[in-house]
Amino acid sequence: MRRFPLSVRLLLVNQFGVNTGFYLLIPYLAAHLGDLGLSVATIGVVLGVRTLSQQGLFLVGGTASDRLGPRRVIIAGCAVRAVGFGLFAAGESVAVLLAASVLSGLAGALFNPAVRAYIAEESEDRAGAFALFNAYGQAGALAGPLLGGLLLLWDFRLAALVAAGIFAALTVAQAVVLPDRPAAPHRGTVLDDWRECLTDRRFLAFTGALTGVFVLQNQLYLVLPLEARRLSGSSFAVAAVFLVSTVATLLFQVRITRALDRFARGRAIALGIAVMGLGFVATAVSHLGSLGGITPVLVATLLLSLGVMISQPFVYELIPAFGRTGLAGTYFGVFYLTSGLAAALGNAVIGWVFGRSAPAASLLCVAVGLGCAAAVARLHRHGVLTANREVAT
Repeated sequence: MRRFPLSVRLLLVNQFGVNTGFYLLIPYLAAHLGDLGLSVATIGVVLGVRTLSQQGLFLVGGTASDRLGPRRVIIAGCAVRAVGFGLFAAGESVAVLLAASVLSGLAGALFNPAVRAYIAEESEDRAGAFALFNAYGQAGALAGPLLGGLLLLWDFRLAALVAAGIFAALTVAQAVVLPDRPAAPHRGTVLDDWRECLTDRRFLAFTGALTGVFVLQNQLYLVLPLEARRLSGSSFAVAAVFLVSTVATLLFQVRITRALDRFARGRAIALGIAVMGLGFVATAVSHLGSLGGITPVLVATLLLSLGVMISQPFVYELIPAFGRTGLAGTYFGVFYLTSGLAAALGNAVIGWVFGRSAPAASLLCVAVGLGCAAAVARLHRHGVLTANREVAT
């Protein structure tokens, strides 16, 4: 961390806090809503509104970062989430819970593109910064559910208040410590910025090729837990999946990024996506017979995590390099909006296939990984990924 300026170091710690506060509450929200007497359909609506608010407004959050400056948007996002999580503690009516979901989703749409845009602009070593960013996020994703589980021994409302307090503390810390980065001057309108990004054929090709990363990453919550339960007969095996993913990231993320820093970015990203896809060969083969309990699932989880570690920091490094100065937030917003839609569609398709044939679902994941890796490699060969700061070998 010492290699980076104070602003980046603060945002790394901020990512730990953001994920701690988020995972402290959200994994237990559905059960709490059920305890309030809400129907399953209503619970689905409340949870879906949060996701839709975040995914659908990423472009708005990215544009706000470019126009207002990322510092203001990061602070606003954390403050809004503090209010949203506070409402989860205070509200029992559907109207209040829906408002809490909308605010919580809006908060993520604000600070997610802004944080990444800020780090991209402040870091000389973008890939290294995003590697640490990923590690801090994983640490928070591990700490959050553990803390939430302890607080739920007392009351869900206490857990929600602690989560809201974490975001309130982050808001204050950023307002006091985070240096301001004035927004770049803009001559055109917001629609002009969107049009420039959405007509950038190089960026759109890159984003399309990367959709497989998010489709496969989401199988950490769909295919892999289902396979773990099938092979073990116990829901406790699901915890092992997340533990392997988190521990692997904490141990190897920074080392892997350093080792691959001299590789051409396109090649490293293609390699990472291919490794992600090939991991699902293990779950496909597990249907042929007994292969040591949940070992195939843990192998798939480890390879999926390694693939993400290989590719993700370089993906984040390249995104802002496609556009001109002052549009990093918009480019991150479009990337996340597209990726979110692709992940939702991919989950629906893979879930449908899994319901008919679990091995076919795993093989489909393999095909997605290899296909997207081939697409990235093709873009690299044609010079599409030779962005401003790429180091090619």
